[in-house]
Amino acid sequence: MSENKGIRINKYLSEQGFCSRRAADRLIEQQRVTINGSVPEMGTKVQPDDEVAVDGEPISKKKEKPVYIAFHKPTGIVCTTDTRVEPDNIIEYINYPTRIFPIGRLDKMSEGLIFLTNDGDIVNKILRSRNNHGKEYIVTVDHSIDDRFIRRMASGIPILDTVTKKCEVEQIGRKTFRIVLTQGLNRQIRRMCEYLDYRVTKLKRIRIMNVELDIPKGTYRDLTKEELDEIYRLTAESTKIYQEENNISDEVD
Repeated sequence: MSENKGIRINKYLSEQGFCSRRAADRLIEQQRVTINGSVPEMGTKVQPDDEVAVDGEPISKKKEKPVYIAFHKPTGIVCTTDTRVEPDNIIEYINYPTRIFPIGRLDKMSEGLIFLTNDGDIVNKILRSRNNHGKEYIVTVDHSIDDRFIRRMASGIPILDTVTKKCEVEQIGRKTFRIVLTQGLNRQIRRMCEYLDYRVTKLKRIRIMNVELDIPKGTYRDLTKEELDEIYRLTAESTKIYQEENNISDEVD
């Protein structure tokens, strides 16, 4: 059989709704994935008759109905699908009847809007920062902010060997501000504040792209057809280039 046939193992797991491609890469690195009983290398292709398993459990080749939900994550919940090592994980908290996984992340001590799905293709489109998909946050810090703080945050802060993109920042209280980001550097908002000698005491994501946080903490709802149509419109030009996990992870809080 030609080496060009088949689907790369990370894409296969994503298309089957098991996890995102990046999560699949981690499973492969941890040697938790097998193809026909053997541990594959990164980039190995799955052929139509291959038997793929994770932790010894076969992956069903039957595609489930696509699921797209918005969840109001409380503080204390970790955005991971690894239920073996994290008791406060998002998957067991929601307890959805079919397998789903989060799109992006929110820090354990942050709350707010996060999407979950079983559609791996939409994950990579939404996470790509170069598509300028806005995410809005309300942030409280440990001491009073001023116009200088707002100007510095908006104009770019040097973190992680780069300078953050210019962004929209508005003061809404003595210690509270609203910020809209279009990139996803690791723990970006917290690092930006720390650079200016502030510590984040509360962080809440209130919008992702066109979807507003409109449900009580700890609850979820299906995305509407109108919301999904707009998301697909906004991601129609998504590039095929993958993000580098070390510096772009959507864990911006």
